[in-house]
Amino acid sequence: MIKLVVLGDPVSHSRSPAIHQAALRAAGISGEYTARQVDGDGLRFAADEVRSATLTGANITTPHKQMAAELADRRSALVERLGAANTWWREPDGTLVAENTDVAGVMYAFELIGQGDSVVVLGAGGAAAAALVAVDSAPGYVDLVVSTRNERRARLLIEQLDLAARFVPWGEPVDGAVVVNATRIGMSGENLPDGLLAAASGFIDMPYGDTATPAVAEAGRLGIPCSPGLDMLVGQAMAAFTIWTGVTADLDAMLVAAHSA
Repeated sequence: MIKLVVLGDPVSHSRSPAIHQAALRAAGISGEYTARQVDGDGLRFAADEVRSATLTGANITTPHKQMAAELADRRSALVERLGAANTWWREPDGTLVAENTDVAGVMYAFELIGQGDSVVVLGAGGAAAAALVAVDSAPGYVDLVVSTRNERRARLLIEQLDLAARFVPWGEPVDGAVVVNATRIGMSGENLPDGLLAAASGFIDMPYGDTATPAVAEAGRLGIPCSPGLDMLVGQAMAAFTIWTGVTADLDAMLVAAHSA
């Protein structure tokens, strides 16, 4: 039986256990996926559990993604570039390998709403980095924009990722762009700056909760293509599931579990 876990603080809100349990059942694989709230010491302990095969693998969420990359014995090229990992798995010799499937999650969201010529990524943290790399990896984009309250941090991120991107001040609309909210705005009912979505051609939201975020609701009223946070969650989960099991996850089973959890 495989044993999987999501590690973070907080983590009780996570829908990953329901999503992966549904995928395991659909694939006929005996296993369990649980949630565990951990601090730094708890993360180190879990890393050793994966090395020893006590755990088959793990997802890592806020605030431990950078530490998850540092603790690994081997890091994928994506993890090296981003400096953050959200997935651990074990090689037969006990090597702890770190991967980042958040990029795959963003790519899946873009598949759902379609690509555009311009993308605005809101934020300059780890989620924003994953979104920027996802956009940079896809063909067809001619204008990549980072928008955050801290211009210095945004420019540093652009430099670290070696991107051909530009900065626009926080709240400034970019006509015709797909907007990617890579911040926590919306988790507690907060609104994005006025006018951002009115000028947009599409919207991808990363936060999710029991109800639609205000931005997702606004995108619906405006009639623009929209991918809510659960889409990215399922997209990254599909990639992680295949890493751990070698099996393509049942997308429908994951989606039903994500929305009903």
